[in-house]
Amino acid sequence: MRFKFITWFVAAVMLLCAATASVTAAEKAKNDNVVKDGMLVSMEYTLKGTDGKVIDSSKGRDPLKYVHGQKSMIPGLEKELTGMKVGSEKNVTVKPEDAYGQINPDGFQEIPKEKIPQTALKVGAILQGQDGQGRPMLARIKEIKEKSVVIDMNHPMAGKTLVFNVKIVDIQPAPPPAAKSAAPTKSPAPAKK
Repeated sequence: MRFKFITWFVAAVMLLCAATASVTAAEKAKNDNVVKDGMLVSMEYTLKGTDGKVIDSSKGRDPLKYVHGQKSMIPGLEKELTGMKVGSEKNVTVKPEDAYGQINPDGFQEIPKEKIPQTALKVGAILQGQDGQGRPMLARIKEIKEKSVVIDMNHPMAGKTLVFNVKIVDIQPAPPPAAKSAAPTKSPAPAKK
């Protein structure tokens, strides 16, 4: 009788240990599935200005996807997303210095009016050009003078405090980077900023 009790007791302890180990493994997997460097993060977001006006939103579109830690997200937002889990939501306020920077006075240039297409001669019009290294860049017409035009090459969000409402909808390990081929290939045009 005593032998049966000890056998039963040992079996119960072993089952309890196995169950605890599987719960611990599940908890560890759950805790590993947080926003951290190297993870492919999918999130829904709404971006507002400090006045509460919506600037951009993913509502009605696919979630925004990015690889955390690759500096493809504004630094202040990426920092605040670290450690979030699937389903969690957060309101994040990002100061200009942690977003698109302050407005740079050197980002304003005055150019002769005749260098601007007539159809674009309006305050707020967006012009596309190239920087000194041949990379595409955008500029906005800030002011039109009698013989010249003042253009602003600062990012449209420069100098602004941004208010985000974010919800993490998925976190997966990022796929490995694509292998570079030895033969040069033509890459698609860079995304507009």
